[in-house]
Amino acid sequence: MKITTLDTTLRDGAGSSRVSFSNADKLKIAHLLDMLGVDLIEVGNPAYNSKNAAFFEALPSLSLQHAHIAVFGSTCHPGTAAANDEALLAMANCGARDAVLFGKAWDLHVTDVLKTSLEENLSIIGDSIRFLRAHDMRVIFDAEHFFDGYKKNPAYAIAVLSAAEAAGADTLVLCDTCGGCFPDEIFQITSLVAEKMQSTIGIHAHNDSGFAVSNTVLAAAAGARHVQGTINGVGERCGNANLATVIANLQLKRGYSMIPAENMRKLTPISRAVADISNISVRNLPYVSAEAFSHKAGMHIDGVIKNNESFEHIPPEAVGNRRHLLVSDIAGRSAVCHVLERILPGVPRDDAAVERILSRLKTLEYEGYQFDGADASFELVVRRELGLYHPHFSIVLCRLFNEHDRGRESSYSSVLIKVNVDGREEITAADADGPVHAVDIALRKALEPFFPSLSNVRLTDYKVRILNSEATGSLTRVLMESADTEKSWTTVGVSKDIIEASLAALVDSIEYTLAHKPD
Repeated sequence: MKITTLDTTLRDGAGSSRVSFSNADKLKIAHLLDMLGVDLIEVGNPAYNSKNAAFFEALPSLSLQHAHIAVFGSTCHPGTAAANDEALLAMANCGARDAVLFGKAWDLHVTDVLKTSLEENLSIIGDSIRFLRAHDMRVIFDAEHFFDGYKKNPAYAIAVLSAAEAAGADTLVLCDTCGGCFPDEIFQITSLVAEKMQSTIGIHAHNDSGFAVSNTVLAAAAGARHVQGTINGVGERCGNANLATVIANLQLKRGYSMIPAENMRKLTPISRAVADISNISVRNLPYVSAEAFSHKAGMHIDGVIKNNESFEHIPPEAVGNRRHLLVSDIAGRSAVCHVLERILPGVPRDDAAVERILSRLKTLEYEGYQFDGADASFELVVRRELGLYHPHFSIVLCRLFNEHDRGRESSYSSVLIKVNVDGREEITAADADGPVHAVDIALRKALEPFFPSLSNVRLTDYKVRILNSEATGSLTRVLMESADTEKSWTTVGVSKDIIEASLAALVDSIEYTLAHKPD
């Protein structure tokens, strides 16, 4: 059974305090949503601001293959005919085939916010929809605050839907605008509405109580055949229903058709691409995050290796994700053996070697290291324990100078570094705005004459965590993500000196690169 999908990342999602989209960002996201196969991409109204207007002008360059653009706006104002309403005129003339029109469904909002009568509200809903229909637009009516309104005055909430349906709305969307409803309420009310109305019923849920996805799934079970949400759940306040989670739940587990079946494997890469453009994290999100199919406890890892169904609710490949087996001080022999086979396939090893690796791992994690997020550093630990590690260079000297001159807006760092490669030495220096950046530049500069492939390596992320509370003497852990033109990897360093911790992670990053590309 088909459920129509409307993604509102570019409209409601843009209301999130976490994101700020440029028009270029919006065009990229629209392209990704089209690749995923959503039916409708909701955007703002060109009359609201010049940025929206510019976005509509650029839309034809997208050449969308599957999705249609849906323009968003409100009913006309009390006392103003729809034909004279600037926002409605902009919707009618923007070139979009679909219009999402929102109107008041809670009597409190009609009298206290819109400041008009209940009868006038019904009139402007009908007038606005008929105006858009006269311009050959398909109208999706978003009944704002519908569930709250129904609980307070069910007869009026239904009257709002009836007015919209009579005026020609194709879809009636029940909105949990404040995000305060429980799944059982959503199911019960949606079921009653689906029985009463002839138009397609939709759901628009916010996450203020943590139920947005559950409420959307329950609305579908109650008869909703149109769902709205945002990729990764961004949106006003606590966000909207995460459409990636909703699609995976309803299509993979309940048998609904929401996007083309062959596109399900695009869900993870598209979710992450949208997150990168939005400058947010997908950490711990269902289905699409690295954590979604990560296993750390020894018993869990042993079970999933023997039968993945023992600790995974779906195969990660079904949504374009992959399994991560995390090696840590709570992992067992099976985890170490599995990771060994992945990172060093075919390398001979015996039980004693595995025990040494486990022992070394637990010692290092006791000292503050963390390898479940530092795959490259763990590989180097394994290589050392198996006698396969041969350092490509050593640092003979590293002198760092930080300047905090009066009158300067920021500090300034200089570093002098000397390396030894097979008995040959190279000395170089670098300046930067920060000490870690300066060390990074100088070390790569010194090593590139020996290892030219390092010119393609760059530092892409840098995280610092204080491990205890001894103020300036606290133990510091640094996680450093690096990348080249083919892949990315993460290394870790631990020290009471943040520069030493950073340097350790940086050295591991370079050694890992050279272990795979020695030049």
